[in-house]
Amino acid sequence: QVQLVESGGGLVQAGGSLRLSCAASGGTFSSRAMGWFRQAPGKEREFVAGINWSGSSTYYAGTVKGRFTVSRDNAKDTGYLQMNSLKPEDTAVYSCAAARAYYGSNWSGYDYWGQGTQVTVSS
Repeated sequence: QVQLVESGGGLVQAGGSLRLSCAASGGTFSSRAMGWFRQAPGKEREFVAGINWSGSSTYYAGTVKGRFTVSRDNAKDTGYLQMNSLKPEDTAVYSCAAARAYYGSNWSGYDYWGQGTQVTVSS
């Protein structure tokens, strides 16, 4: 059983940056793929980015490509989401998820989820 805990959210002005962390425990995080999702009030959960177990392959939603970077440090059992050039429309609760191998955009492909961290971007 993998437990995931996100951190690093907060309030930032448009154009600013934040780095989210996803700390894993209780399982073999280093052998699992990982994804980041977000959900804004009144909207459906949205895929943000995914990364394979080794970090050699990544996948991004079109809305964040070129601004966000997903990475991981398996030695620390931690994944990251570096968010640059933030926009007000990036405001949402961001959650990380882990899967055996899948790191695509379908949320149902993930087995474990964190509780989420709030990111608010002011204009």
